[in-house]
Amino acid sequence: MFRIRKISDALIPANQNALHQVFDIIRKHFAEVREEKIQDIANQLTDPLKHKFSSIMIVAEDGRLNVRGFALVLYMPDKHFCFLDYLAVKPGRTSSGTGGALYERAREEARMLNTLGLFMECLPDDPGLCRNQQYIEQNKARLAFYEQYGARPITGTAYETPVNAGDDCPPYLVLDSLDREVSISAKQLKSIVRVILERKYPEYCPESYITMVENSITDDPVRLREFRYRKKQVPFDKRNHQIKEKIALVINDRHIIHHVREVGYLEAPVRIISILKEIEKTGVFNPVRVNNYSESHITGIHSRKYVEYFKKVCEKMPEGKSVYPYVFPLRNASRPPADLSVLAGYYCMDTFTPLNKNAFLAARRAVNCALTGADLLLAGHNAVYALIRPPGHHAETNVFGGFCYFNSAAIAANYLSRYGRIAILDIDYHHGNGQQQIFYRRNDVLTISIHGHPSFAYPYFSGFADERGEGEGLNFNLNYPLKENITGDDYRQVLISALKAIKKYHPVYLIVCLGLDTAKGDPTGTWKLSAGDFRKNGEIIGEMPCQTLFIQEGGYRNRSLGINARNFFEGFWKTKFNKKK
Repeated sequence: MFRIRKISDALIPANQNALHQVFDIIRKHFAEVREEKIQDIANQLTDPLKHKFSSIMIVAEDGRLNVRGFALVLYMPDKHFCFLDYLAVKPGRTSSGTGGALYERAREEARMLNTLGLFMECLPDDPGLCRNQQYIEQNKARLAFYEQYGARPITGTAYETPVNAGDDCPPYLVLDSLDREVSISAKQLKSIVRVILERKYPEYCPESYITMVENSITDDPVRLREFRYRKKQVPFDKRNHQIKEKIALVINDRHIIHHVREVGYLEAPVRIISILKEIEKTGVFNPVRVNNYSESHITGIHSRKYVEYFKKVCEKMPEGKSVYPYVFPLRNASRPPADLSVLAGYYCMDTFTPLNKNAFLAARRAVNCALTGADLLLAGHNAVYALIRPPGHHAETNVFGGFCYFNSAAIAANYLSRYGRIAILDIDYHHGNGQQQIFYRRNDVLTISIHGHPSFAYPYFSGFADERGEGEGLNFNLNYPLKENITGDDYRQVLISALKAIKKYHPVYLIVCLGLDTAKGDPTGTWKLSAGDFRKNGEIIGEMPCQTLFIQEGGYRNRSLGINARNFFEGFWKTKFNKKK
């Protein structure tokens, strides 16, 4: 088994390790490639402006992070096409299915970018262009592989003309139209060919050669060579394509076991039911099974002592009984209280977050949902929604409260931080004190919270504008505390400012702590956002260029909760996937 993921940041240790393995594969498969060209691949990932294209590195890894193969796709946004620069698997794995999986992922990336197609170079199968018969057989096999997907050489051009007299095996220019009816004009192809030759071969192709190839393009529209090898086309998996154009939905299927029946307790199972009932009407979600993860992901964020206490106290609780913190001892690390019920106040920050038999199990499952969502981003999904309860954004390293026990968003962010920069945007009515405290001294996770001012809104002690991080984390925490009464327009202006800060940070992944308690009539808030406001906010967030994981936090007015969630995600989906709905 292997996982395919995208690398966008060459500076992260896990990505550096993957790139070193990629470079070894290049050296073994492409001996003619100079070492400086290999090393420049890392620079392409970090400096797209210099190279005039964005590089998309896709790797197939096993469970031990051993790279089994890779694909490098170059995206030319100004000309709306992608170019497959490399596709190779580790020697000895040619029949493992890795190459096909990588190519399908490369096609998916090109399709999601709404490109004209995926172009590539393939060495010729024509003896008149390639004198070595052994190479001819290899080239036939490679062209036959791409033909399965409908990709064929473009005919009627001089692209396969040698740059220098005596050069052998000049490549064809091949086009994969990605299972769509695409008509490319001669004018478009001339522009694309010029861009490929200028940007990929700036030191090799003189202007006279580029002009010659450009002028040879006369067919309008462009024609592809007839099929030579394809016995059976790889069927276009319409369902898989549609899945990637939907929002993956991960639901805490065990949340209902955490049901506190005391009158007035707002964090109830009906919240999930209300949301699910409405968002199912949209048709834009694809339910995904929850995976199980090691507890080490939790203890990577929360202290082991707190995790062990939480687990132990829940195990010992009788069915149907809850304990609320009622004594809050000074947190003397060397002499904490011995009684479990008293110790609750040692780890809690309020009097309304209970401990009961199933709280640990429900919170543990919520973490698994968030981590499943993180893995879905790594696997190439553009958007994931972890519909979970209990929420988590108030949980700090050693503290629970605000209905929150484990900080699922922080745990997912920590997990993803091994692969690229992370931004957390908390749009709950209440300050995301958990993420702030956990990442306050880190610069690999940008934490932003838009919330009611702590002078009147829970948790009251954090969320001030001057709390901007410490040490390496200075300026990597931003708070937007707002007035008690604001309009939807007021909110959107702040949201736009927050998103500008996120864009400046250039995260690979965005985690949104989705609080719906900013709505009119919510019993825990004072704002009056309408369903239309939620739709507009979703549209704005959908314009962000990074993959996005939504994690459900607050929202307690069940009459409008689902309607607001539906409008938010319809707006997001519309802009994220360029739909007209």
